[in-house]
Amino acid sequence: MAALAAVVLLPGLCAVIGAPAATAFSREGLPVEYLDVYSPSMGRNIRVQYQPAGGAAQVPAKAVYLLDGMRARDDYNGWDIETAAFEWFFDSGVATVMPVGGQSSFYTDWYSPSSFNSQPYTYKWETFLTDELPTWLAAEKQVSSTGNAVVGVSMSGSAALALAAHHPAQFGYAASLSGFLNPSAVFMQGAIRVAMLDAGGYNVDNMWGAPWDPAWKRNDPIRQVGKLVANHTRLWIYCAPGGTTPLDLNADPNQAFSAHSLESMALKSNKDFQAAYLQAGGNNATFDFPPAGNHAWPYWGAQLQALKPDLIATLHGGAA
Repeated sequence: MAALAAVVLLPGLCAVIGAPAATAFSREGLPVEYLDVYSPSMGRNIRVQYQPAGGAAQVPAKAVYLLDGMRARDDYNGWDIETAAFEWFFDSGVATVMPVGGQSSFYTDWYSPSSFNSQPYTYKWETFLTDELPTWLAAEKQVSSTGNAVVGVSMSGSAALALAAHHPAQFGYAASLSGFLNPSAVFMQGAIRVAMLDAGGYNVDNMWGAPWDPAWKRNDPIRQVGKLVANHTRLWIYCAPGGTTPLDLNADPNQAFSAHSLESMALKSNKDFQAAYLQAGGNNATFDFPPAGNHAWPYWGAQLQALKPDLIATLHGGAA
């Protein structure tokens, strides 16, 4: 199982397909700010890339939180490295919040520091994203701490849905793009273990404990689908079966196999989530399962643009 996970899951679960292209950065001429927000729970500053809502924004402004992939870097968020997300949300009336860092974190609260790589602090990303950061943004940037959106890709797709399930007042909109929505499944537990070792040498046991620990199910969107339905959370779920499209033009051919395999593997968990959602009586979600597409940033950027009108309309109470 571990060997299969290493071959099939690692490259794409880490949400890095191809080398980052600096020319894709969307910072030029935009009012993007680089905030250092202190996290008492982690005992350190967390860099946050931020763009004001602009336009006819409400006061306090609503915001979209864009979460990074498994190989999240400590200098810029992948959404800024790989897409023009800041440009797309410029003057949209919705503030853009991009936390920086969190490699292999699943944007969750860990039990203890990772023991394999001598991590000097314990990840407490859920606490930061749902308490410390919104409190800071409300006080310093007049950003609402309620009625916001969260969007995740690959690793953070499941995190976005889990955060919305457990913090419905803060996140009324959640999107998962090519997420693995069954982390507590036996195969996924093994795959995540191997992927985290590869992406920074992190020990999964320090995150959610042993495979039978309740934390695994707490962070599993399929297991938490009832809360998302009961909370009337607006959802956007995207995943493709693999296979090339024009969006793969100029893609790294060395990544083609893993990009295809990862997306096709993620698709089953997305369809299982859809079935669970419908069985629970859910009727407030868009499910987009196209006939082809790979596990790569060009697809996630296209999806962010596709869901943007729906996201803005939801955050603004039906008026985009």
